Amino acid sequence: MSIKRGANWGERAEKPSDLVYANSDRAAADVIAAARRANSAIPRIGLTGGDLHRTLGGSDRSALESAPEATHVTVDLGEALLDGKLHWFVAHLVARKAWLRGRILIAANAAFIGSWNIAPRAHPGDGRLDLLDADLSVGDRLKARSRLRSGAHIPHPEITVRRTSAAQFDFAEPIPIHLDGHRQVRATKLSVRLEPEALDIWI
Repeated sequence: MSIKRGANWGERAEKPSDLVYANSDRAAADVIAAARRANSAIPRIGLTGGDLHRTLGGSDRSALESAPEATHVTVDLGEALLDGKLHWFVAHLVARKAWLRGRILIAANAAFIGSWNIAPRAHPGDGRLDLLDADLSVGDRLKARSRLRSGAHIPHPEITVRRTSAAQFDFAEPIPIHLDGHRQVRATKLSVRLEPEALDIWI
């Protein structure tokens, strides 16, 4: 079931027997990457942890495994072309050197990064990524950081926020790219896009 803004998260249904369980965003992305590189269908994923899981309000693995029913949602998938190499992410991409210095670019499919409500309007079923782009002073970063748990760091005049299905960026020098909380590569050219309703998730 697709999830749209203003609607409940998915619907209860009998749980399929062939779920592939993933306890984090990165684990789910690894399942997706393996399927895509094998030119096979992405399996149905039982998601039991991570930032997408938190955004969807999912339960823990033991509850999901033991229950005959679960909540079924169809969500979007993030794609990133990093210096010509394709990667996938389910929750977010972060391009940064450090949280307290330099430019920070975030492409969010989920609202959370850990305990931070980094993109409070991000919705994983609306066909859009929430892009946050900022290069704040240290003082402004510390002020923004104190408001991240509640999502009150935006709006901010020095944080550009836009919602889009695709975008391209060029960096003057290679910048570390983190996908679903894990650093992948350093890249100077970044393209992101969203593949709508690509993932069959059970929580």
